Amino acid sequence: MVSFDSLKSEYERNWANLEIRPARLEDANAVARKAIKGKATYQQVERLTDVPWHFIALCHYRESNFDFDTYLGNGESLHRMTSIVPKGRGPFASFVDGAVDALRIENYVGAKDWGVARTLFRLEGFNGFGYHAKGCNSPYLYGGSTLYGPPEARAGKFVRDHVFDPNHVDSQLGTAVILHAMMSLDSSINLDGSPQIAGRDEPDDDVAPTVALMQQALNRLGANPPLAEDGICGPKTKAAVSQFQQQNGLRDTGLLDGATMAALTRGTQAGPIGQTGDLSQMLKRLEDLAQLLRPSAGSVTPGGATPGGVTSGGSLPATNDPIGLLERLLSLINKRAPMPGTVTPASAAPVDQLKQVVDLLGAVLNKDGKPVLGQVNGALGETIGKLLDGKKTALGIGGSLITALLSAVTASPNAGGLAGLFGTIVSAVPGLGQFAMPISLALAAWGVLGKLEKWAQGTAPPPKMTT
Repeated sequence: MVSFDSLKSEYERNWANLEIRPARLEDANAVARKAIKGKATYQQVERLTDVPWHFIALCHYRESNFDFDTYLGNGESLHRMTSIVPKGRGPFASFVDGAVDALRIENYVGAKDWGVARTLFRLEGFNGFGYHAKGCNSPYLYGGSTLYGPPEARAGKFVRDHVFDPNHVDSQLGTAVILHAMMSLDSSINLDGSPQIAGRDEPDDDVAPTVALMQQALNRLGANPPLAEDGICGPKTKAAVSQFQQQNGLRDTGLLDGATMAALTRGTQAGPIGQTGDLSQMLKRLEDLAQLLRPSAGSVTPGGATPGGVTSGGSLPATNDPIGLLERLLSLINKRAPMPGTVTPASAAPVDQLKQVVDLLGAVLNKDGKPVLGQVNGALGETIGKLLDGKKTALGIGGSLITALLSAVTASPNAGGLAGLFGTIVSAVPGLGQFAMPISLALAAWGVLGKLEKWAQGTAPPPKMTT
């Protein structure tokens, strides 16, 4: 990651030695006058963001050559939503509104250090810091000065992504050159900076580590071209973010919002597509457990299963054979060759492999070997589900008949025999049929659904032989 502290002295030294080439002085002064002409508008933005007006002017020159009908973030029209990164911004009622939005995205709002070194660092960050590795001053800052190009300095330019031509001389004026000309025409511009509170980071410094991690994640996921992991969310990083968002069904903005960072993190943790995730710790624990439980070599485990974990006939290991279950699970997860006695396709589909793993885990968890309750029978939990398992239909039908019978009895507690008993019940529970009948019918229907579920799962008890 690029560190401002490591470049601070270089910026200060270059600024002290900066001289505009005589042949470019008139051009530099013409651009500076255009920037100063828009000072009143830039100062409106400064009052809302604390970003110096001259820095806003230089960004405006870079993006749209001082066109006040454009968005400061990318030079597109203010009157429609932006279609290049940052995407989906606007439309905006005025240049000021758009400028505030763009500066907020760049994390410049609230920054306090606007000294010459920090200003040049932020200006160079828009274009990238690749020139430092080439031993060449960035033409984006110093084009048109004696600090860039022969005979006083080295030339060179990135003519396209990751392609550096050491003999190419960029003819564009650098932003540091234009700033130098602006200061000669407007004495109010101050680059002394502001006193810094001890230990206080600038807003763009705060987010730089996170941006660097996201750039690393994008590179691991195949960003093309690869990104410089410099902690600066410049145009190339935003383009890579936009591509990732499009590929993963996220809102395409080109910005590192929370949803995008979460998706990037998940993507790097999951590993390359088609590969199993990092299960090293889980596998180690399973292997350690297998070593602890492993019987002596050549022994036969209970249930007729071999230590390889497969019962005769190639079915799932017996539930009382933990070693067989563990080894089979490890084999499936690692996609190793099947254990002896199994017959599996040469290249099982991922869904089939997942089903096998789920079946194995279900066998491990089902300690007593009884069928696991389905969603219908286990709707009220394991305890109540097992209590009512196989009884709901009978209880429902019986309850419906009794409720119908009680509802037909006149409430006469003084009657004798069975009629008196029914009459007492009816008297004690007013409106019995109004709620008991629906409950009984629902219980019967629930039982029928449970039986259908068992038949669908193949867990229904076999038919009883009758004589």
